[in-house]
Amino acid sequence: MRIAVISRVFAKSGGGAESYSVALVQQLAARHEIHVFSQESNQPVPGVTYHRVFCLSRKPRWINQLLFAMATWWRTRTGFDVVHSHENTWHGQIQTIHVRPTRYNLFHGRRGMRLWLRWVKVLLSPRLITYVWLEGARFRPAPTRRVVATSDTLKDECQLAYPASRPWLSVVTPGTHLPQGTLTRAEARHQLGLPLEAPLLLFVANDYARKGLDTLLRALAKLPSEVHLAVAGNPASIPRYRQLAAQLELLGRVHFLGSRDDLSPVYLAADGLVHPTLEDSFAMVVLEAMAHGLPVVVSGPAHCGISRQLQDGVQALLLSDPRDADGLAGQINSLLINPVLAQQLGQQARVFAQAHSWESAALQYERLYQQVASSASS
Repeated sequence: MRIAVISRVFAKSGGGAESYSVALVQQLAARHEIHVFSQESNQPVPGVTYHRVFCLSRKPRWINQLLFAMATWWRTRTGFDVVHSHENTWHGQIQTIHVRPTRYNLFHGRRGMRLWLRWVKVLLSPRLITYVWLEGARFRPAPTRRVVATSDTLKDECQLAYPASRPWLSVVTPGTHLPQGTLTRAEARHQLGLPLEAPLLLFVANDYARKGLDTLLRALAKLPSEVHLAVAGNPASIPRYRQLAAQLELLGRVHFLGSRDDLSPVYLAADGLVHPTLEDSFAMVVLEAMAHGLPVVVSGPAHCGISRQLQDGVQALLLSDPRDADGLAGQINSLLINPVLAQQLGQQARVFAQAHSWESAALQYERLYQQVASSASS
């Protein structure tokens, strides 16, 4: 099939949604002709045709999003069997939803005057009008439209925000690859400039605040001084969090690694992943860490989509309140003082990860592609 993929930033370092689209294309490119339409890309998948979409300005973001939608609609309106969008666009037979719907955030749980006032706020804001309109167009039912959520939690939120989308809505969770190669923990730490012997926790995110780094730093201050933390992800927030680490007297114990296309050495260097996220549709970094056999401390199902599939104390340790630094410190400390528990969690984590492959995700999408292509030709 000739497939157009719409992803504004097509690079693994962009974040979870971007990594998802890249990993999926890696699987599909072996069997299909893939064309990627993006504003930013380091062209991570060989054999794919890349089309750069003009960017007038990244800010204001809502104007860029609207212009990107218009440009990709014009360039993909003919010539493709399937258009697969990972962005807020009105076109694309396959629409993959990676984050909580704007409509859910704005209106869910509001009634009477509170609902009316929220609609007034939307109607007075060109930014909100644009986002609500684009999102509504994504969810508009059509015989050739399929909407895919990346977790069961996100599917529930989509159905509450757009009940009419229920018949066309399905779930394809992220996959992972089991690590290949022979890099040892010591070699990985040496490569990254990390302490060779200290207990090392890992935090991976682009949005440090939403994924809970504030709470994690406060928890780290309560742990023994030999415990260190590696932080990987978007470097834009590093100055602010380096200042917070200094205030908490943690500067020598926190190591900021910045963005990395290949996170495998980072996972290999760590003794465990900590992900006290405030909101995550799925949390691909948790699955990737589990594939590397790391014990994981992660927010519970109320805050993190993957946790709906995990048993507390079996595949991971689940946090009931990701803002509770004392509780987080206690969970981390239970891993540090109980190596048998850490080993058991790591083993079960790897078993869980083995059941979640990108190959399986690609096959699910191919079935959806065939459905919409058949509907279009009938």
